[in-house]
Amino acid sequence: MTPLEILTAAATGNPAPRIPVFCNMPDHGARELGMSAKQYFSKGEYIADGQLRLLRRYGYDNIWSLHYVGKEAELLGCSEILFADDGAPNVADFVIKNLDDIAKLDIPTDITLHPAWQSVADCLKILRSEVGGTHPICAYVTASTTLPAILMGMDKWMELFLLGPFDVRDELLRKCSDFCQQEIAALRALGANVLIYSTPFGSPYFVSRKQIEQTVMPWMRRDLLPGGNEDIVYYCGMATFNDVIDLVFDELHLKTHYISPLADLAEAKRLIGNRGLTCGVIDDIKMIHWSAEQTRAEVKRIIEIGKTGGHFLFGNGVMPIAVPEANIRTMVDAAFEYGRLP
Repeated sequence: MTPLEILTAAATGNPAPRIPVFCNMPDHGARELGMSAKQYFSKGEYIADGQLRLLRRYGYDNIWSLHYVGKEAELLGCSEILFADDGAPNVADFVIKNLDDIAKLDIPTDITLHPAWQSVADCLKILRSEVGGTHPICAYVTASTTLPAILMGMDKWMELFLLGPFDVRDELLRKCSDFCQQEIAALRALGANVLIYSTPFGSPYFVSRKQIEQTVMPWMRRDLLPGGNEDIVYYCGMATFNDVIDLVFDELHLKTHYISPLADLAEAKRLIGNRGLTCGVIDDIKMIHWSAEQTRAEVKRIIEIGKTGGHFLFGNGVMPIAVPEANIRTMVDAAFEYGRLP
């Protein structure tokens, strides 16, 4: 079976030789090609080449088209990205500097015509050509309720989200949701078949359950309304969200849940059951300091909890550059070994 078929089998509960094994290393391609981060992220061809080389090196199941989260801000007017060779690129210029800028924020009529989109399109076209028929191609989408954090900064967004003025907040959320709908459609059209829907504000770690129910859920429903949701992964960064799993099923009808390593995985698996796909996630921050033996033991622990009854995937967060290569290799190899199914 191809990795894409194995993922489909896990999601549907059909037989497969093993569980899917995801490894997310969007920042490692630069090192693979011997480039600076700024050069690497300048062209979609470089990113596709780097990700394809990593796929061949380690042999896991998925491949990434993600450049960096700030790419979405660039599409909305961000003029400066801060690049670092030992970490992920970040926004260095906020699009929204004061509340008056929200009224001025212009959502492109067609984001695919924006110059910043070209590298995304180039990357996905290559990935679709090379592995589109055999591998999950992952793309990243920031939810409308989280996108403002990279447009104006988390502190200002939290203040606006919680304290208002709420008409201004909702104007910004409407614009961000319009953008999110466009982005999802454009990524699908280019061949992305696993969309990581990043929604930290969908976790009770950030806001209360009441706020999730009353404010966040309606905007997430709007984000995801067009085009269906079979390819959408509910992802709250590394924040826990076991307390809202049933709500996500009921309100968003999302079946794939990327569980925080800080959460109780056994509880998450029980809550999700055969309704969807539970993704057990290793704490790859701790992998920076773990030995290979510790990494292997943690992979075994996670898979032993999750794979009984099927409907399970093993993965990591966003692998830090500082994680030793031996630990990455150990993680992937151990996941294949312990992830075998009868």
